Amino acid sequence: MKKNLLGRTGIEVTELCFGALPMGPLQKNLPVEECADLISTALAGGVNFIDTAQGYKTYEPIRLAIKRAKERPIIASKSPAKSFDEMQKAIDQALNELELDYIDIFHLHAARAGVDVFKKRRGALECLVENKEKGRIKAVGISTHSAKVTELASGLKEIDVVFPIINKKGLGILDGNREDMEKAIAKCVSQGKGVYFMKVLGGGSLVGEFEEAIAYGRSLPGYSSIAIGMVSQEEVEFNLAYFEGEKPKVFPSVAAMEKRFLVVKSLCAGCFKCVETCPNHAITPKEGKAYIEEEKCLTCGYCVGACPQFAIRLI
Repeated sequence: MKKNLLGRTGIEVTELCFGALPMGPLQKNLPVEECADLISTALAGGVNFIDTAQGYKTYEPIRLAIKRAKERPIIASKSPAKSFDEMQKAIDQALNELELDYIDIFHLHAARAGVDVFKKRRGALECLVENKEKGRIKAVGISTHSAKVTELASGLKEIDVVFPIINKKGLGILDGNREDMEKAIAKCVSQGKGVYFMKVLGGGSLVGEFEEAIAYGRSLPGYSSIAIGMVSQEEVEFNLAYFEGEKPKVFPSVAAMEKRFLVVKSLCAGCFKCVETCPNHAITPKEGKAYIEEEKCLTCGYCVGACPQFAIRLI
């Protein structure tokens, strides 16, 4: 499978990145062994890059898959930690639960954060830099939905890797539109930042336009990898073949990949923690309960983890 250098990091990643969010408890909640099997199939098929996060709760299956693999894959993780101590705990947790000596890429997990993110999370960023100096992480990054934050990251020496949202319809982009994000990405590339993409398939809403959506992502100069969430062996095998340049005859069932989230009103306590968490502002208060605007929902599942009442369900 094609590999690309990730900016000036010296890290070489496959064009297809295994996105570990959808298989975990925030979305499909597959059994740990089944998740490990999916990752193992991807690694055996040539993928060398896995994207996860502290909040995805998928370290266990990744650890199992790494132990089975012939070669250690590149691991990217992330944390919403704001302070030095919180970020240190997040890094320690990742290293301990993955049983690794270092994490290749560790991001500030800042999906909906604004341009003040680097000021508000200065302590967390300093922690990442210090751990990079100690060799416990190899590259410092930021994952973001904001075009303005992406542009700002291009000029920060502390940031090695940028993981922005981008797709052909501009779904989920904050602080600008698709064209603004394209320009911000180009600026990151010009400054030697490593760039790989999230939600090229719009959180699943563009799976029916798979070829066009992937072709759009590939048309943007300087990207290194595209993270795609996979929750079945059929999807893994399809993506492996597609990114190897083959044209699979059978496309995975679109119906099987479709997903939506629903608030169970009888369980919703109206605390609106989900409103604060949603990266695309797709949840609003309505008659004292949380309401999901499906046309805005990116099906990331962050709201599921934020709800103390377990009132949000994937259906």
